[in-house]
Amino acid sequence: MAQAIKQVKHGDRVKFNFNGTLEDGTVFDSTFESDACEDDGCGCGGAGGPMELEIGAEQFFPQIEAALVGMSPGDKKTLTIAADDAFGEYDEEMVSVVPRGQFPADINPAVGDDFELVNDDGESMVVTVIEVDDAEVTLDANHPLAGEDLTFELELVEII
Repeated sequence: MAQAIKQVKHGDRVKFNFNGTLEDGTVFDSTFESDACEDDGCGCGGAGGPMELEIGAEQFFPQIEAALVGMSPGDKKTLTIAADDAFGEYDEEMVSVVPRGQFPADINPAVGDDFELVNDDGESMVVTVIEVDDAEVTLDANHPLAGEDLTFELELVEII
């Protein structure tokens, strides 16, 4: 008697690889060791190896968890998550210009620097410096992938 092929169901713990790309083909994250960035600014840190999660535990994009349901080890699937459902659309209102004097004297902000700002309520947000001149610093609080549709190539490695 042939053994039934096991498929992912809600509540299963799985290991899977993914390759995340933008519309222009730029890799923003990957668990495939051959495609893993070597910490060149893609944000993935260069770490290769499968991701592990529990289906339905909302540990990753829900669309990816849903796509894994019904897959068997070795199966591959590609899906695209629209910007609205990923990190949202780019919001110009999250860009602000502050006087350079608001930075401590020992901090010299440069384009690309990230800073964590904390408001009076103790809530924090990360901002990225996008422009600097002698008088002002322009800060962007949008997620770096805001406004981007994200395409994921998935490969189920195992059901644990």
